[in-house]
Amino acid sequence: MPVWLCTFVKPNNWLQMSGLDLPIPFPTRLHSALIPNKYQLQHPKKLQTKPTASNSSFTSQTKIMASLIFFSLLIVSFVAAASAGNFYQDFDITWGDGRGKILNNGDLLTLSLDKASGSGFQSKNEFLFGKIDMQLKLVPGNSAGTVTAYYLSSKGSTWDEIDFEFLGNLSGDPYILHTNVFSQGKGNREQQFYLWFDPTADFHTYSILWNPQRIIFSVDDTPIREFKNMESMGVAYPKNQAMRIYSSLWNADDWATRGGLVKTDWSQAPFTASYRNFNASACVWSNGASSCTSTKNSSNAWLLQELDSANQEKLKWVQKNYMIYNYCSDTKRFSGGLPKECNSSL
Repeated sequence: MPVWLCTFVKPNNWLQMSGLDLPIPFPTRLHSALIPNKYQLQHPKKLQTKPTASNSSFTSQTKIMASLIFFSLLIVSFVAAASAGNFYQDFDITWGDGRGKILNNGDLLTLSLDKASGSGFQSKNEFLFGKIDMQLKLVPGNSAGTVTAYYLSSKGSTWDEIDFEFLGNLSGDPYILHTNVFSQGKGNREQQFYLWFDPTADFHTYSILWNPQRIIFSVDDTPIREFKNMESMGVAYPKNQAMRIYSSLWNADDWATRGGLVKTDWSQAPFTASYRNFNASACVWSNGASSCTSTKNSSNAWLLQELDSANQEKLKWVQKNYMIYNYCSDTKRFSGGLPKECNSSL
């Protein structure tokens, strides 16, 4: 029986497997069909033992092998539990009167919406910068009128916020992914996209990278939007207020689908969105102090992360082919002049 020896490697939460030269991304689960052959998982090498003529020696080696197998499996189980996150430990369901549920020993969370109420949850921790990953499977079928929101936000009248919002649609019509960035209570920085897959058929990873220099929105590790720190141009940037992670499923049929023309079909209720594989490489903010003490620490490399040339090309591809609204192109809305940041590359 082959033994897979695994160790947890920070900061990227990857598994390294003995006998492989390739780190395997974890906990994100990717279909092998989407991974180039050279990156697909190969069977690890079997442990080699020297043959011996002694029955007692053979028995001893068998016991050793059995022990190695047992402890290796324990290590694998421990790593999976430690790196995948647990909704019981990381989140509180804050509203919905039982419509939000944590299932499968904390590995899965679901939110539901019916005519009486939606539901929502929030993180136990606050963060001041981080890389946040969550896998979502959106409401299937006729989801018109519904909104699944997944975002970071602080509190108060001059709050900061970084938004993913998924606007439902009629069966067969695509979801709209709505993004926005608020700083000191000012938003109006919407960019909207279609997705290049069906977000209701399977789980997909939606990520926010937030560091002092930029905010990057990504879908399945493909960047779709970058909002840079342009304080030098007089543009406020979210950098001083710790934020929690929030998510909610709610009825917004007054505006969500075709400007409110299409209403929620309550005969399809309850509507359900599902979440799994939360991961946060982030600076936890507690009692006025950050858990991150140095940007030089390798586990905090994301604090200085930026888009390399390959990811810049991916960003251009998404924005060319799938962006359907950009506030920086809306001269009718901003008839007095586009926002300052629109004069620079976003």
